Amino acid sequence: MLIDQIKTIINGENVSIALFFIGMYGLCARRNILKTIISMSILQASLVLYFLSLSFHPLNVPPIGADLNAYAYVADPVPQALMITAVVVGISVTAVSLTMFVSMFHKYGTTNWNKVKKKRGEIE
Repeated sequence: MLIDQIKTIINGENVSIALFFIGMYGLCARRNILKTIISMSILQASLVLYFLSLSFHPLNVPPIGADLNAYAYVADPVPQALMITAVVVGISVTAVSLTMFVSMFHKYGTTNWNKVKKKRGEIE
C-alpha cells in the first residue's frame, strides 16, 4: 500500500521538477563558476527527463521492428529525437563553458564571479 503511494509520487515528472529547482538554486545562490556550470547541466538533464517522461506510456512499443497489432501503442519517436539533440547541445555548451572557465581561471586566478568582476574593474 505504501509502496504504491510512493510509486505514484516518485515518477519522472516529479523528479525532473525537483532537479530543475535544484539547478535553479545552484544558479542563483552560488558564486562559484564551476558550480554554476554544474547547475546548468543539472537543469539540462531535468528538462530532458521531463520531456521524455511526458511521452512515456507503459504499453508503448517501438515504432520500428515491433509486432504491431490493433491494441499496440506506438511510441512517438519525435520527442526522443529532440531530446537526443538537446543532449548533444547540452554537452557542447558544457564543454565550451568549461574551456572558458579554465581560460578565465588562468587569467584571473579565481573561481568566484564577483572577484572576476572586481579584477576586471566592472564593480568597485
